[in-house]
Amino acid sequence: MSGFFITLEGGEGAGKSTQIPRIKDFLEHTGRKVLCLREPGGTPVAEKIRDILKTPDAMDRLCDKTELLLMYAARAQLVETLIKPKLAEGFDIICDRHDLSTLAYQGGGRGMSNADIAAVRGVALGTFRPDLTFLLDLDPLEGMKRARSRGSLDRFERSEASFFERVRATYLAYAAKHPQEVKVIDAAQTEDLVFSEIRKALEMLYAV
Repeated sequence: MSGFFITLEGGEGAGKSTQIPRIKDFLEHTGRKVLCLREPGGTPVAEKIRDILKTPDAMDRLCDKTELLLMYAARAQLVETLIKPKLAEGFDIICDRHDLSTLAYQGGGRGMSNADIAAVRGVALGTFRPDLTFLLDLDPLEGMKRARSRGSLDRFERSEASFFERVRATYLAYAAKHPQEVKVIDAAQTEDLVFSEIRKALEMLYAV
């Protein structure tokens, strides 16, 4: 039996990394085999690409097209060499970010064409999609406060406030159009309340 592919999305500081271990523990206690991954990254090649994407470089600024292509290069490597094989082995995959991040960050945030994104997605992923996505929604100003409390900011986290407003708006617009795919959760709640909503949605998914 194939496993489920579950992704967590949201802006900076939304609490994805806090909830992923809780999801893993919950699923493992039900007898599931679980693998947790992140994007960009997850494989040796994809982690090298992650370093390029996340590390500020004053000497050689990434153009938007390069950023988009690198995102999908890392994603294709992860999906083809790890996610698909593990799903076929019966593992549930919990991934910190996936394809919806590109629509939000490169599409909404950077203003790149949805048609261009769709064309690259088609090459990199084909029809591959998550079984369920949790969108942890949080006001960008609060999210950046949380991000700054963690230490130094990466290349994306250094973006201006309006960038993150566009990211959030794109996330919410997509979720409104695809309520069966994306479960929106108020990330301003306590960690326990956020997980309670996640758990209810997981119980529904696994009851199908």
